[in-house]
Amino acid sequence: MQNNLSSESPLIVDLHSHTKRSDGTLTPEELVERAKEMGVDMLALTDHDTICGLAEARSKGNALGVKIISGIEFSSVWNGMGIHIVGLGFDETHPAMLQAVEIQGVKRKSRAHTIAERMEKRGFPGLLEQAEQIADGGQVGRPHFARAMVENGQVKNIAQAFKKHLGSGKPGDVKAEWPEMHTVVNWITSAGGTAVLAHPDKYNLTRTKMKLLLEAFVEAGGQAIEVVTSGIDDSYKRKLADMCIEYDLMASQGSDFHSPAPWAELGRLAPMPKELKTVWQQWI
Repeated sequence: MQNNLSSESPLIVDLHSHTKRSDGTLTPEELVERAKEMGVDMLALTDHDTICGLAEARSKGNALGVKIISGIEFSSVWNGMGIHIVGLGFDETHPAMLQAVEIQGVKRKSRAHTIAERMEKRGFPGLLEQAEQIADGGQVGRPHFARAMVENGQVKNIAQAFKKHLGSGKPGDVKAEWPEMHTVVNWITSAGGTAVLAHPDKYNLTRTKMKLLLEAFVEAGGQAIEVVTSGIDDSYKRKLADMCIEYDLMASQGSDFHSPAPWAELGRLAPMPKELKTVWQQWI
């Protein structure tokens, strides 16, 4: 089925979503099926530090009439703080992107091995192989270890796994040495993509620090901000819209979908301020 997108018709756009290839619960095909059910016209699969689900998502999108935009969510560091950068619309075969995914994959694999070693010392042997099976060829992270523990009956649910073993300050909370933000932005733009500052409302920055972050982001070649995200406060959305205008940045939006849930459902987003230039206009 051909995608029939036009700037004349209102589009339902979601440019931030995850599958089980990183920390979501659906396969790439199931994600696209869910998007279709929710009426989404344009979807970006932005798994953490991997693009291994894009081919499956695009194939299903072509079959169902959902336009799939290449996407990824990179982990990075700015001023010692973890910052996520979403890459959109890049050439997934470009050497810069392939090298980036390989670099991040090595970091995540090392982190997963350390988590597994720590969990084994706490009486949970063999979790790595199980977590890898759950990840289905994608990047292994703490959510996969949590699901393995649930499957084994070692914890009641994922929340308990994080509270007791994997959450902040617990043995399974292994920090990785992520690249600097400017490096990540360069990976994306070198591959012909658009670099987007992900969920700025999650960083708890003062206005002054947010402006410093945006100045560094723009200097690095960043092009857009996620202005509309799941559950964002209207007043904060307005602040981000104003910053888009001030720094001449495009506006993006995404649910940050991980699994079917009312608080972060595909395509269920507040209206984008009309005066902003949206990132998805380039793909219509």
